Amino acid sequence: MEFTQIKYEVRDKIAVITLNRPDVLNAWTPTMMTEIIEALDMADEDDSIRAVIFTGAGKAYCAGADLSSGRFDLHDKDQEEKIYRDTAGRVTLRLFDMKKPVIAAINGHAVGVGITMTMAMDIRIASEAATKIGFIFNRRGLVPEGCCTYFLPRIVGVSKASELILTARLFTADEGFEMGLFSQVVAPDELMPAAEKIACDIAENTSAISTALARQMIWKMLTESHPMAAHILESKSLNYMFGSEDAKEGAASFKEKRPAEFKMKPSSEMPEFYPWWKDPVFPEK
Repeated sequence: MEFTQIKYEVRDKIAVITLNRPDVLNAWTPTMMTEIIEALDMADEDDSIRAVIFTGAGKAYCAGADLSSGRFDLHDKDQEEKIYRDTAGRVTLRLFDMKKPVIAAINGHAVGVGITMTMAMDIRIASEAATKIGFIFNRRGLVPEGCCTYFLPRIVGVSKASELILTARLFTADEGFEMGLFSQVVAPDELMPAAEKIACDIAENTSAISTALARQMIWKMLTESHPMAAHILESKSLNYMFGSEDAKEGAASFKEKRPAEFKMKPSSEMPEFYPWWKDPVFPEK
């Protein structure tokens, strides 16, 4: 697919997806949604890719929805379901089911969909240049989108999430770090190196199958009411991995004091019980 509003690059087992409308601060459109989902599908299907990094071209990450048409309505009508689905939510749900870890390298302002689209990413790193971040929907006569009412309370707690959503105020990267929204805040020229360092650590030192399972175990356990659910899933996953070639390689490399060379492929060697969840409301078409 030829992309017009994003860039998709692969280097050193890492896919870098760059929002690429710098002249309008990478403002969000339905086309951008479609291209991001396509890029995520490509990354998930390519066994050579071990992690994904998102960033923005120019001085902003994403300044929110493109309102050049004078309309807020950027929703996508699902003709079969006869409902409207918000475009940010569709990207979030695709991110939620990724096999590959996803890192947000937020290089500048991230407002509205610019921040909600990162909620289902695993690690968020922000530049000191990101001085305007906000869930600004209530100040536009709208309501939150991008599934942020699901993710944000789980990331920063109900009280802080309520404050950010109900006041719809702007905040800085440093404040986001203090509340746990970002794992790091770095100087602008250190942003991509910091994201790439984490991605390379995953790519060079971990099993792709183990990483895919662990990522989904973390996310999908967030809604379980008892740790027994985690125990059952962890037991099934361990039972599968104990007899796997990657586990044998992990043990051998440890004993031989050498880097592991994991070879199992997420595209074809996931356990039979994967995926163990079903989206009850909006199955992907």
